[in-house]
Amino acid sequence: MATATATNTVEAKLREGADKNAARRLRTTGMIPAVLYGAGKEPRAISVDPKIIGRILHSASGHNTIFDVNVGDEKAKAMIVDWQVDPIKGHLLHADLKRIAMDKALRVTVPIEIVGEAPGVKTEGGVLDVVLREVEIECLPADIPSSIKADVSNLTFGVNIRVADLPHEGKIKFLTDPNITVVHITHIKEEVVAAPEAAAADAAAGPAEPEVIKKGKQDTEEGAAEAKPEKGEKPKK
Repeated sequence: MATATATNTVEAKLREGADKNAARRLRTTGMIPAVLYGAGKEPRAISVDPKIIGRILHSASGHNTIFDVNVGDEKAKAMIVDWQVDPIKGHLLHADLKRIAMDKALRVTVPIEIVGEAPGVKTEGGVLDVVLREVEIECLPADIPSSIKADVSNLTFGVNIRVADLPHEGKIKFLTDPNITVVHITHIKEEVVAAPEAAAADAAAGPAEPEVIKKGKQDTEEGAAEAKPEKGEKPKK
């Protein structure tokens, strides 16, 4: 099983100033602001190289990657737990790094990877419907998988692959409900299209007149309306 542990090393520097102006000035130097916290230690405001952080996020294990952080006199194992991206340019703006104790279990979310070719699609004409794309697990940091595979090689109509059916070793504990469906086969939804002749006939007939819904007291209400004098007219005695 591939783990999320990587050999990436993030060289960080302590930074001063936590306001927006200081962060903006820092970004002009090619670095971005970040925070290192966790493991019962004081948070530290740091600056990091966005290229290194981006490389970690785009690796096979993504944000579950465990890497070394060097900042001043401290060296720690860490993970990226949050990050901000410019919505227009797509550049990294900020990152939160969490110190990791390698001997303590973590709760992480891992993507589900669909593998194989389902007979329900190949021979039965169905559609593969992926309901769940990630699963929450608990394990030691060194045992975090980059993904959990769901093999659909035997998947046909009427068969569901649930969380409980996903393969895993004893080192991993699933926290997601084991009865939740991960993937199954569904029918192709056919869209009903009117025949050209019927469509032409409807167009020639023109728009249908609205149906008048008669109310029970219609006659009474109309009579009352006729008896009511117009504005400015004196009632007949």
